[in-house]
Amino acid sequence: MKHLLKMSDLTAKEITGILNLADQLKYDRKHGIPHTYLQGKTLGMIFQKASTRTRVSFEVGMYQLGGSALFLSSHDLQIGRGEPIEDTARVLSRYLDGIMIRTYKQQEVEDLARFGSVPVINGLTDYAHPCQVLADLMTVREHKGALEGLKFCYVGDGNNMANSLIAGCLTMGMKVSIACPKGFEPAHDVLEAAKKHGDMFHLTHNIYEAADEADVVYTDVWASMGQESEAITRRKAFKGYQVNDDLLKVAAHDVMVLHCLPAHRGEEITAEVIDEHGEIYDQAENRLHAQKAVLVTLMK
Repeated sequence: MKHLLKMSDLTAKEITGILNLADQLKYDRKHGIPHTYLQGKTLGMIFQKASTRTRVSFEVGMYQLGGSALFLSSHDLQIGRGEPIEDTARVLSRYLDGIMIRTYKQQEVEDLARFGSVPVINGLTDYAHPCQVLADLMTVREHKGALEGLKFCYVGDGNNMANSLIAGCLTMGMKVSIACPKGFEPAHDVLEAAKKHGDMFHLTHNIYEAADEADVVYTDVWASMGQESEAITRRKAFKGYQVNDDLLKVAAHDVMVLHCLPAHRGEEITAEVIDEHGEIYDQAENRLHAQKAVLVTLMK
């Protein structure tokens, strides 16, 4: 494993290794055990999309690992003014020990890894969000004890989260059921790969069918960053695709609910469901531990 670009690049063994290390780093942090594995190392963090959790978790994570993190917005880089990404990748590789990028196009992440000589981490693109899914898998394993054989239900937009969750959950032996409106399905290549898993994967437009006996129910905002102009149209399309108490009645009796946050309470999920399911905040915390595990795996 040289980079973290998308979940479909990872094997079950690699994901398990990251989750095991994340568990250990979380234990060390809770018990005050030093784990400065990246002493003297520097991570460059490129943000072309704003973020709360991504910036804070990576910056704090590098500090806890003994290293440092450098925030680089689109205003700080020539990449936003026409410099070829191959030049940016080659130059930054001379200064940094690793690069995390949160941007729009997946190809930018792939090109950074292709032309640079240091590890590249995808902090989010319009296509994939592998860091979040590693935290999600960590959280499910904490609460359920194992991943293989669980039924995972995702309700909402077939966006970067859906793409990454499908790949990650199927790789770990989970059954995956996706419910989304017509025209808002996950990426074609993701669906084609998922079909190879046979009856382990199911795509439907019926949320109750998707959530039936599900061990985990997951949702995300209806309009992601950059889609604000489509918000009204999307609210109409996604009406009825809400995670609420009625939907959870058809799920497993001990169902856990996840949301990658930020949430629009009253839209994709009710306030009552969020407040009743503290695992959503465990999930948010685990971004820190899972990303630290990725950093150590790639940069130690």
